[in-house]
Amino acid sequence: MKTTELRQKDVAGLQAEVKELQKAHFGLRMQKATQQLTNLSTLRSTRRAIARAKTILAETIVKQGAKK
Repeated sequence: MKTTELRQKDVAGLQAEVKELQKAHFGLRMQKATQQLTNLSTLRSTRRAIARAKTILAETIVKQGAKK
């Protein structure tokens, strides 16, 4: 998911996205462990997507705290 799409989501939506990405990453790690994963670059891309979503989530929380 692109950063522009992530920035349009609220805190609950971002938290759900992070949880979904973490589940996907876990599934990929299990596939790697059982030698079913052929494209190892998906691990890297999901890890970076999680970091991107967490960063935007933290920015959104700080932004909302400053508004109050």
